[in-house]
Amino acid sequence: MEQYDYHEPVLAGESVSLLVTLPGVYIDGTLGGGGHSLRLLRLLETLDGNSLLVGIDQDTHALEAAGAKLGKSGGNYRLVRGNFGMVKELVTPIMREADLPVMGILLDLGVSSFQIDTPERGFSYLKDGPLDMRMDPDGPVTAADVVNGYEESALARLFYRYGEEPLSGRIAKALVKARSGEPLKTTGELAAVVRQACPRKDLAIRTLSRIYQALRIEVNDELGVLEQALRDGFELLSPGGRLAVISYHSLEDRIVKRFFVAKTSADWGPKGVGLREPLKPAEAVLVTKKPVEATAEEIGLNPRSRSARLRVIQKL
Repeated sequence: MEQYDYHEPVLAGESVSLLVTLPGVYIDGTLGGGGHSLRLLRLLETLDGNSLLVGIDQDTHALEAAGAKLGKSGGNYRLVRGNFGMVKELVTPIMREADLPVMGILLDLGVSSFQIDTPERGFSYLKDGPLDMRMDPDGPVTAADVVNGYEESALARLFYRYGEEPLSGRIAKALVKARSGEPLKTTGELAAVVRQACPRKDLAIRTLSRIYQALRIEVNDELGVLEQALRDGFELLSPGGRLAVISYHSLEDRIVKRFFVAKTSADWGPKGVGLREPLKPAEAVLVTKKPVEATAEEIGLNPRSRSARLRVIQKL
């Protein structure tokens, strides 16, 4: 398993300690290399009562790496291949079989270090590889399909919406021109076009990051999957159960924050109605009044934690 290099999980201590309360089923919806799950198992072993950890990942490499790590723990766990957007479908049969309530769900929305550092996966502009970017290696759409198949206007909208890139139109035009001869096939070819299209070379790195982020989100439908996972995950939770989400960019964090606000707010109807009871009571309470961020020490050890934001709610 040494060939699968997964770095330390972000906000591991904070997320696990805020998530675990009572015995039951705990779901790591973004298993990765199993770093968060290993800590969850260790904490669950200290509780009185039966508990089960369910780890979900759509990447077979992640499942193998996590299985090797968790297998040495002796804890009670199940690993399932699938997208965390299907959490309800994947976990309901396990929950019923175990006859335990779902008491916690953890979602770490970052791309795993293994995926970024493996050129064959095509996630990074720093290492040349095929234009892939699929988190599920068997997924139907690759980054090459998007770059070479979308019209210029669609590419511009994509880069602006998912990358918040101010040069979205300029980059889209350059890509369409570049692919008119031969389709773009590698991350290096894509990076070269983006760099050439940047009027200021000192802005190229930020632009590349935004373009690659936008393509990755599109290929994997990341925001749609997140919204589905939040809805279904919250429904799965038993009263008192907690939902913890670690996000890394504003698009993700905005969705999580909006969902948490909706669940923790009561609906009193139009102003001035004077109701004794709300039309819709709050369904949850905030565990974290504001997002938890990495300490300076963690950022020094793990720079990718710099942008991480942890939010947690508890179902009423």
